[in-house]
Parts: sequence; structure tokens; C-alpha cells
Amino acid sequence: MKKIKRALISVYDKKYLKPLLSILRKNKVEIISSGGTFKEIQKLKFKCIEISKYTNSPEILGGRVKTLHPKIHAGILNKRGNKSHSNDLSRNNFKKIDLVIVNFYPFEEVLKGKSSHNKIIENIDIGGPTMVRAAAKNYNDVVIITSTQQYKELMSEMVRYDGKTSQNFRKKLSQIAFNETAYYDTLISNYFNKINNSYFTKKKVFCGNLIETLRYGENPHQRGAIYSQTNILDIKQLHGKKLSYNNYNDIFSALTISKSLPINTGTVIVKHANPCGVSSLKDNIKSYKSALACDPLSAFGGIVSFNFKVSKKLALEISKLFLEVVIGNSFDKEALKILKRKKNLRIIDASNFSLSSNFKFNSTSENFLMQSEDKIKFSKKDFKIVSKKKPSKSQFDDLIFAFNISRYVKSNAIVLASNKTTVGIGSGQPSRLDSCRIAIDKMKKFTKTSVNVVAASDAFFPFIDGIEKLIQSGVQAVIQPAGSIKDKEIIKFANETGTILVFSKTRHFRH
Repeated sequence: MKKIKRALISVYDKKYLKPLLSILRKNKVEIISSGGTFKEIQKLKFKCIEISKYTNSPEILGGRVKTLHPKIHAGILNKRGNKSHSNDLSRNNFKKIDLVIVNFYPFEEVLKGKSSHNKIIENIDIGGPTMVRAAAKNYNDVVIITSTQQYKELMSEMVRYDGKTSQNFRKKLSQIAFNETAYYDTLISNYFNKINNSYFTKKKVFCGNLIETLRYGENPHQRGAIYSQTNILDIKQLHGKKLSYNNYNDIFSALTISKSLPINTGTVIVKHANPCGVSSLKDNIKSYKSALACDPLSAFGGIVSFNFKVSKKLALEISKLFLEVVIGNSFDKEALKILKRKKNLRIIDASNFSLSSNFKFNSTSENFLMQSEDKIKFSKKDFKIVSKKKPSKSQFDDLIFAFNISRYVKSNAIVLASNKTTVGIGSGQPSRLDSCRIAIDKMKKFTKTSVNVVAASDAFFPFIDGIEKLIQSGVQAVIQPAGSIKDKEIIKFANETGTILVFSKTRHFRH
């Protein structure tokens, strides 16, 4: 146990100080403080020594230097019981500091406010993190408090142990403190990476805030949690069971596709992170029914995402099918009432969700891959018609729709579409020909569509067999990336069969 005799308080967030100061006064703890914190403590009518008087050194550089002083850091860093350290303190007339209470300048909040570069720089805290690191390093003798949320626990500890604290408590706070300084420095590092357009740096750090610990990961024997680079998720659960790791994975997959569709348009049904039905018809009911018709068997127990507000009429349709999650850009009151009749159905409001320009990570062991998001917004200029036969406007629109969906299907991906709706999807096969067969089989089994069908492939056809299989099934137009040494043969085959062929300038694998 360590008795607290002297405390240094320097906080940006000055809330909840009064109860803590009362406990410190009761235990006859001497308080040192600076700047605005000193004024706040005086305002609350507690005794406090201003740091400039304590160090006999005035604050300088407009407040940039006030706690960066040997008397402060020696008081924090000295090891109690170390004779050499004790002699150094005595020789310099320095005193021990047993408790450090610090929270930082609001760098993260200033970033969110889109402030000027100069204001952002001035909100990089130097003295605060320096004191925190010093106190955290010396946790055996010093208590470090970095959040107002820790005040109650500190007060409880001091009441329980008569002004003292346990080593386990100090050790736990030390761990939290180093996480805080690491997070803070990572925010600053990433800001400078961004303004210098330097993302693939020699040293890579990234940070996140814990949203919640999950029951388990992908499987029950795995541990799982969800973090966010902000303090909150941009989706809101309105009803239903707690979300699982797999739910979150599917939700983000569904939303990624939804937000690639026209604003306030489109239905996406996902199962195991793969789309099994997508429609961007403007009529919301038709959009849902058409997406469902693509593969109603796979849709059972899946996730449906609506890129628009869910109405009562639509909710009645949704309630006919067993689903794990329903996502909407908000919900009518009546729609919510209907959907909430299903106790376990997870209802998600994604009206604040948007696709960021951040990077994606894929990790294995101690290594991770990093890449920018595939966020290209397609237009006709991104494609080249290479066949003699030209697509109509509606065919070209369907080709672009199908190609857009194909980039969200696990490769090798084949998407069959008609009237801005998927009618068959083949996904995740080592052979592109097998993906063609699966997409065709699903089309024949469920939608039974054979008119105005187009096909999209997420990469080029290396041989004629794949495109031949599609044409034999009734496909009239095909879109694929260019780049194969067989491109000329594919073009020749398309012309011989009277098939429309469009090449994309970009490839879109999703492994």
C-alpha cells in the first residue's frame, strides 16, 4: 500500500473535480496545479499550489512550457526506497509526487471539427502525455489517473485503504495510461500521414475505441470484440438480440454494397458476407421482392439492407421471412411496431452510415495486409465496348449494375442481371467456369429468367469456355475487365455469336 501525500492535477476536462478534491483534502493531500486547473480548484474553494510557485519557474511560451520541469518529473519518477534517488531529491530540495491526474488537450475533437492546421498543432499536448508516461512507468510508487471515469475508483480505493492505494490498482491504471498515450500519439501520427499523403509509412500504427466485447468470435471457441476509429459506431441497433461477430461482418458487407447503389434506392440481401440478391429498382416493394427472388433459399436466415426508409407496407413483406438482421435508412413508426413483434430480430438504423476513404486490413499471425478501399464510382467512360454489336442504354445500365455487384462477391465472381436486379450469382469458386455454372443454375432454379440477361465477371475470362457457357444459357451481353492474352479470342467469339462484349478498365477481385 502507498500513502498519497502529494498530488499534481492538470486536466483539460475539469468536470467532477469537487468530490475528488474533498477526498484529497480529507486525507491531507497537498495539491499542485497549473493554468486553468489551478483557477478551477481555487474557484471550488480548495487549497492548491500553483505550479510556477512550486517550481519557482514561470510558465513560458504562452503556456507551452509549464510542467516540463525537473522538480515535477523527479518528484514523479523517483523510486521510493532507492537511496541514490532519495539523495538526489534531498540535494535538489525536490519533493515526491504520489498522484498524477491528467487528461489531454482534445486533439481528437479538434480534428473532427475540421479546424485549421495551426489550431490542430496547438492542440497537440506535450506536457500531459509526458507526465502520464512518467507516472505510468513508476506505477510501483505513483498513481496515474487519465480519465474522469477513474475518479470514483480512486476515491473508493482511498476510502477503503485510509488514503492509500494498492499495487494492483496502480498497475492496472498504468496499463490504461500507456494505452491512452499510444492512442493519442497514433492520432497525431495518422494526422501527419494524411496531410503529407503518406499512408504506407515505414512504421505503421492504427488505433480504435472498444465498442463492445462480443460473446465470441466467428466460432464459440474464439474471442471477439468490435472497435471503431471513432468513439461510436455509425449504425444504431433499435431492437433484437445482441449482435454477434458474424452479424457485424455481414452487416458491414451488406452496407458496403447498399451504399454503392444510387441514393435512397436498392435492396441487398447477404448471407455469410456474400450477396445472394440485389435490386436497385426505384419501387421499394418491387426492389425487395426482386432481390429476394434471386435466391430465396439462401436469403432464409440472412441479412437484408435497404438503402431507404422502411415503410409499414415493406415491413409486412419482410415479416413473412425469417431474417437475422434488417437494416434501413430509418424506419416508419408502424414499420418498427411490425418488425419488433419478432423478439430476436435485430433492427439496425444505418441512416448515418457512409463509406469512408479509409483503408482495409487483413491479418494473419503477426502480419497484416493493408490496402485502400475499392470505392470507384462507375460511369460509362470507365468501360469500352469491344464487340460489333452495341448495347442499348438499358443493357449498358444493367451491365454496369452487374459489374458493380460483382466486386462485392467473393472471387471468382459471376453475376447475372436483368432490369437492375440480380437473377443469378456464382461466388467463391476456384474455377471461373464453376462460378458460371452456379450462377446459371440459380437463375434457372429461382428466377427462370431468359430474356435481357447480362453477365458480369470480376476478372477476365482466360478461356472461351466460361463466356460460351453464359451465352448458351441465354446471356446477351457480357462485361469483364480487359487484360488477358486471350482478349482477342474472346472478342472474336463474341462477334461470331452476336454477343455484346464490354471491357472494364479496372479489375475488382474480392478474396
